[in-house]
Amino acid sequence: MGVTMDEYRIVIVDDHPIVRSGVVHTLESQPGFIIVGEGASADDAVRLAEQELPDLILLDVSMPGGGINAARKIAEQCPAVKIIFLTVSEDETTIAQALEVGARGYVLKGISGNEFIGTLKSIAEGDSVVLPSFAARILANTKGKPGSKAVDLLSQLSARELEILQHLAYGKSNREIGDAVGLTERTIKHYMHNILQKLHVRSRVAAALLAERELAKSASRTDAI
Repeated sequence: MGVTMDEYRIVIVDDHPIVRSGVVHTLESQPGFIIVGEGASADDAVRLAEQELPDLILLDVSMPGGGINAARKIAEQCPAVKIIFLTVSEDETTIAQALEVGARGYVLKGISGNEFIGTLKSIAEGDSVVLPSFAARILANTKGKPGSKAVDLLSQLSARELEILQHLAYGKSNREIGDAVGLTERTIKHYMHNILQKLHVRSRVAAALLAERELAKSASRTDAI
């Protein structure tokens, strides 16, 4: 029997067998996921990504060889593979690095099974998901830093692209943005691709954080007048 439209192929790479088996058990108990590979190192992650070309790959940040290094190589060699970090770390620098190399999601080990499954499905369908607390911390750390580069990049966007980016900054999905601006979800995906290219970022999350930071600056300037 072939893979249906509602099933996603997934690779799990974590050097802790108990954690890995727990993730496998959680996914196998739910319809819609097919485990096509398991590994324990960065080398395993890159090899499995190239061999299997899964829809999703779950990476541990601190595994041998480094999850960030693996993600960087996978993003370059297999850009269609969606990268998700599953880790105990809440370090803002690590989170930022994960997003910069192209991760679509970053979730903590220990979250509920339902939240975990929901996150994977959202990412598989094209969204980027990072826990709100992570996004808030990254945004807080970027405030006050020079933003001329961001302003220059935003100036390259069309009025429609800026409108879509603003909705993205408020956490809306492609479907919700399409409903808000009167465009199809497919058209929004096309706009989103152009926006990421113009902003020189690899993920929706990075674009949303940049937009949120600039919106906060604009609000501050308005309040000061």
